[in-house]
Amino acid sequence: MGASVPSAGVACAFERLTLDRLVNPANGGPFDPESLTEDYEVGLRIKNMGGRGVFVRMRDRAGDLVATREYFPDSLDGAVRQKARWMVGISLAGWDRMGWQGGPAEWWMRIRDRRAAIAAFVLLAAYLSFILWGALLLASWFGLEAAPQPSPLIEMLLWLNFAFMAWRIAMRAIFVGRSYGWLYGLGAIPRAILANLIAMLAARRAVFLYLDSLFGKPLAWDKTQHRFPKL
Repeated sequence: MGASVPSAGVACAFERLTLDRLVNPANGGPFDPESLTEDYEVGLRIKNMGGRGVFVRMRDRAGDLVATREYFPDSLDGAVRQKARWMVGISLAGWDRMGWQGGPAEWWMRIRDRRAAIAAFVLLAAYLSFILWGALLLASWFGLEAAPQPSPLIEMLLWLNFAFMAWRIAMRAIFVGRSYGWLYGLGAIPRAILANLIAMLAARRAVFLYLDSLFGKPLAWDKTQHRFPKL
């Protein structure tokens, strides 16, 4: 695609020579201890150095998918803290740290990553609008208030947006089902709502953490809460 592939720490590997090139004596190694998302930034730095990253999907001799298996994390508070750290490190502080190097493809990929905080607030507005629309529709059934009718353009955009949402949820369910079975695949559909809730709570926390950092409070690195299944 002509853009860098951000790395995810729990599920990525690095070539030894590439790690050697990434070493910064000031950091004592290839990773920056002041970054909240040091693994993500390494993927961008590799691209800036002329290297490349690839997605690898492979299975072992038994046919099982080679992947990290854990509950990541397995509590609401842990998930919110984890996602808030990602949002600060990528969407907010990452903007300050990494800038906008590269060409149009790289800019597009970074915009997609850095929109997370704004997207969460758009999600909140969408859910509130959905609740309000439902209340107005219910009121219209009882003759209390006539529900406003959207213009043809707005109606078309709503249906188009619904189609994109259905497509995304379907792809999520299909890929989860291929790896973990149809039951987990179907479970991915309601989990999308939970993921949106986590994103909204995390965005609130991330914005306040970032604002505190602008006034001199150092950003705290919340360690990921790992719990592994019994295999």
